[in-house]
Amino acid sequence: QIYLAESGGDSVQAGGSLRLSCAASESRYSRYCMAWFRQVPGKERERVAFIDSDGSTAYGDSVKGRFAISASDARDTLYLQMNNLKAEDTAMYYCAADICPVAILTPSSYGYWGQGTQVTVSS
Repeated sequence: QIYLAESGGDSVQAGGSLRLSCAASESRYSRYCMAWFRQVPGKERERVAFIDSDGSTAYGDSVKGRFAISASDARDTLYLQMNNLKAEDTAMYYCAADICPVAILTPSSYGYWGQGTQVTVSS
């Protein structure tokens, strides 16, 4: 069983920045694909950013150029740097992981999830 724990969520003003972290319970994630999703009540979970086992990344259109996903060298911590935040970025943010390959846009492809961290952006 793998446990993921997000942190770093906060309330910020529009235009501000936050860095989310996702700590994993073990450090053997070299084979894992990892991603950040976000969800607001009443809407489907949306993929924000993805990182493959080879380090390649992909982003949702709404965050391209503003968010950056990265992982520690040991791949036991996943990060999401969020810059120029907008009110529409307000959501609960979740990290997810599973052995590659995964259907990167599909939440059900990921077997491991954190409990989420809330990001609130006020305009």
